[in-house]
Amino acid sequence: MARILPWLATAALVLAVLLAGVLNPVRPASVSTDALGPDNGEQVSDYLGRAESSLVELGPEASWALVSFAEPTDVEAVAALPGDVRVAQVLFRVPIDRVQTPLVTVAVSAHPEALRRAPLVAAGRLRGAVAGSDRASRIATVSADRLAAGCACAVGAVVRGAGDQLREVATVPGVRVVEALPPDAVAGRFSVRPLLPEHTGTVAPGADDGEP
Repeated sequence: MARILPWLATAALVLAVLLAGVLNPVRPASVSTDALGPDNGEQVSDYLGRAESSLVELGPEASWALVSFAEPTDVEAVAALPGDVRVAQVLFRVPIDRVQTPLVTVAVSAHPEALRRAPLVAAGRLRGAVAGSDRASRIATVSADRLAAGCACAVGAVVRGAGDQLREVATVPGVRVVEALPPDAVAGRFSVRPLLPEHTGTVAPGADDGEP
């Protein structure tokens, strides 16, 4: 009997572990495959085609979409997008010739003041990243100063709207392209990468040998 008891205890422990696994299964890791914007190395013409195609069959149900501008613009132009679309994020990147400047994404609420203040928020984030006098810090400082001064530095915006609203936005002068996700895409569960104005042939980093 003394020899049997350890085996019984071991069997009971294994059974308990198995029951715990059945009653409290490990939740699978959340995997998000949705993305807005071009892939690195993608031909711009290919991206423009698939972005335009994403709007064709959209109906009255609201979808998330990325608006990429032909040239950097100011937040007043973002606020003036037609169709009463909801602007949820603004993507800022200060244009400096032959310098790769940081992309800063700012989430905004539905209140108009949040959109107006978005450049100041972006500037504050860049200033918080300044840690010395190296090239990256100088670029961040110059970018922050220009954003705080109200530069035309918005290169994209994430918006939400119905199919007709998004198709109307795509016709606005200054809007280069609009790409939409399916209506079942979940906020915060997709990546965003704007089509930058300097991307004309292939989506790839440009020169980075200029002075900030």
